[in-house]
Amino acid sequence: MSTRVLVTGATGFVAGHVITELLGHGYAVRATVRDLAATATRAHLVDHATRIGGELEFAEADLDRDAGWAEAVAGCGAILHVASPFPAGPPDDDDELIRTAVDGTLRVLRAGAADPAIRRVVLTSSIAAVAHGHRDSAPRTEADWTVVERSPAYQRSKTLAERAAWEFAESLPASHGFSLVVLNPGMVLGPVLSPVTSTSHEPVRRLLAREAPGVPRVGWSVVDVRDLAVAHRLALETPEAAGRRYICAGEHVWMRDMARMLDEVYRARGLRIVTRPLPDVLVRAVALVDPGLRLTVPALGRVERVIADRARRELGWTMRPVRETVVDTAESLLLRGVVRPPGAVEPAFATAEA
Repeated sequence: MSTRVLVTGATGFVAGHVITELLGHGYAVRATVRDLAATATRAHLVDHATRIGGELEFAEADLDRDAGWAEAVAGCGAILHVASPFPAGPPDDDDELIRTAVDGTLRVLRAGAADPAIRRVVLTSSIAAVAHGHRDSAPRTEADWTVVERSPAYQRSKTLAERAAWEFAESLPASHGFSLVVLNPGMVLGPVLSPVTSTSHEPVRRLLAREAPGVPRVGWSVVDVRDLAVAHRLALETPEAAGRRYICAGEHVWMRDMARMLDEVYRARGLRIVTRPLPDVLVRAVALVDPGLRLTVPALGRVERVIADRARRELGWTMRPVRETVVDTAESLLLRGVVRPPGAVEPAFATAEA
């Protein structure tokens, strides 16, 4: 009988790939959704499980409520807590964003601790909990923590939620507890599995849709969602990973470099990508009326420098070239109709949890 793994946030971008990775390696998966009646949002996962003969079921549970978590955990041997709200724009209430992140994480961990069959929990955190608020520009490792007093709300929420998880895990008795592993991914890009997108796709979507006359001076340390899904499986399977954090991210990539990569590919197909730089002062002005662009303002000119050597060394993890990730992201957005080629009518698109 295959090990059953609980994956939280089934309809999210990262969780969808984690689920397909686990199914492809013989795991039975139970995945949480907020509403069991909303079958359309998870149809692509059901289709995939049917094609490969994988065992996939769903349980209703919400990070904001205690109800359903005990039932979701029952019969599982491990939890991959992937679900994490990501704001589509600056949060209206910083304290609410932080409370949701911390309380939701602890809610899942308490359910896992109450069931002695749960022996490992893998938590998806972020380099947002590692690399922000520092006064120097040194590359960051798993020994670093974001300085919450000098960081925006989202970075504070990820940091405080991860710290709460470690404190909770360390408080459990050795005879009745699970081992915790934390993954700290960078900007997650890669192909979407359905027309529902994540906030992380916005830079590529905006470039394809030509929504701005230029490219803001922002960039990220990128990870491919397919590689991140593999990292989740490796973190689950590697005994020595217990009690460790793992940065999962590559070198910093400017959005303008992404634009050039896409322009090289799509120019011959009649889709010109704007590659000219957008002055910071103009970005700040446009951000006053564009909530999506507003998220980039604190990141103008900022370079993310992190080191993923531990994941490579201890998990045997590898990353594909960033160009492949960026192009595959764009191809999937076009294929799924999230962005239409020039002359076509662009459909409405939705955003979901990261």
